[in-house]
Amino acid sequence: MLFRSFFMLNRRQFAQTALAASAGSMLNHGPIQAIEPVSRQGKHLIKLSLAAYSFRKYLDIKGKTPPTMTLLDFAKYTAEQGLGAIEPTSYYFSDVSNDFMSKYKVECAKLGLDISGSAVGNNFCIPDSDKLKEQQASVNSWIERCSILGAKTIRIFAGTVSKGDSEEKARERCLNAIGQACDYAAKFGVILALENHGGITASAEQLLYLVKSIKHPYFGVNLDTGNFHTADPYGDLEKLAPYAVTVQVKTEIQKAGQKKEDADLKRIVDMLKKINYRGYLALEYEAAEEPKVGVPKALEELKKLVG
Repeated sequence: MLFRSFFMLNRRQFAQTALAASAGSMLNHGPIQAIEPVSRQGKHLIKLSLAAYSFRKYLDIKGKTPPTMTLLDFAKYTAEQGLGAIEPTSYYFSDVSNDFMSKYKVECAKLGLDISGSAVGNNFCIPDSDKLKEQQASVNSWIERCSILGAKTIRIFAGTVSKGDSEEKARERCLNAIGQACDYAAKFGVILALENHGGITASAEQLLYLVKSIKHPYFGVNLDTGNFHTADPYGDLEKLAPYAVTVQVKTEIQKAGQKKEDADLKRIVDMLKKINYRGYLALEYEAAEEPKVGVPKALEELKKLVG
């Protein structure tokens, strides 16, 4: 598979990255270009979705006790809340066969639910080449499954720097892996959405470095409103919002050195309206309150805000 023009690195980085690239890869030696903000036509259109992670304590298939909710139960619950979309997070599929993906898509369709996206827990910073290949294979598998589900996007992560490694080297491996994954995603019509999720994406500047180093039509940002623990989380979210292809909203936010506080959902929605965002806004509920109580309350507020 030849790489498309997704690498926009300086010459020194190109030389280093080429050593890690797979055989037959072709790096772009053209001028450095930054990914453009998402082009949005027409008036803002914010569509609510609900992430399965909100009910992780009921859906967990790896816990000591069997889950008390299935993904189909979760789909029915989402429909009961009056939503038109769902994010069935990959961690809770006990059956990952293509046959089950097809059946789940149909069941959601019968409930009037689009599948807004999914997620795969990956770490593209791993220095061990064999383990990194396993991570890439996992992402590719979920790209295929998301395609069957009809998901528009799949959330991916950059990862964390391993002990004894450097962030610079970790970034290079990550960029190479994301580039390959984007080319694979292009074959299936799925957009890879890189989430601000700690590690080498803990700050807006770190994430922007990666985003602006990859120019690919099947790449964008999953903006998670609760994952920046910086001095100015709202300001950092505003920096990344123009690149968002999907958004996850949390009901809490935490500034550096401070305790969690209720998120200003109106400010977040207004921020998305300001950039003319047209896409899914998935509630990912993580607050301490019982989700069967907290989720409906948060959804009602969001419904009013998005209009």
